[in-house]
Amino acid sequence: MQRVGTVSRTAQGLAIVRWEGDDDPRIGTSVVDESLSAAGRIVDVFGPVDAPYVAVTPKDRAKLASMVGTKLYAR
Repeated sequence: MQRVGTVSRTAQGLAIVRWEGDDDPRIGTSVVDESLSAAGRIVDVFGPVDAPYVAVTPKDRAKLASMVGTKLYAR
């Protein structure tokens, strides 16, 4: 499993994460939290090439606000 990063904020129903992984981020990648519960899926990659951000669509939009500060991992 590869670390995606920590959710820094939310915007337009998405969780925004600064990519911390070694490989390039890929749209469609499933992400999980520290307890290995499904958290969502990467839907966009944006920002500078050397330190991109990813937008994650959450599995449960009702819990989106509580995702801020959560560490996410690529499955």
